[in-house]
Amino acid sequence: VQLQASGGGLVQPGGSLTLSCLASGFILDYYAIAWFRQAPGKEREAVSCIDSSDGSEYYAESVKGRFTISRDNTKNMVYLQMSSLKPEDTAVYYCAIGEWPFGISWIYPQEYDHWGQGTQVTVSS
Repeated sequence: VQLQASGGGLVQPGGSLTLSCLASGFILDYYAIAWFRQAPGKEREAVSCIDSSDGSEYYAESVKGRFTISRDNTKNMVYLQMSSLKPEDTAVYYCAIGEWPFGISWIYPQEYDHWGQGTQVTVSS
């Protein structure tokens, strides 16, 4: 079982970036997939999640309206489209999967069983 995140980089404020997460070793259909991020000196923060039942999407308030999560189960891929990026979006972004439904909430890291290695996103002029 492996998750591989990619697509990070340096982008100017107001710019866009799309992150990808490739899942290997399991059938993605049965899992919810989420993106978390962690900035230096801060705790890991839930960004977005898409469930495995009806594809409902969940977003942190800080990214609502700017980020869009999507999944392609045929390719075992999950994407996070990020637009109108701000310097405070700078962080290492991680993808994670967990069995749906969750016990408490999608925002808690303990709900997820497998994590990718992270990809750095830097928003700076």
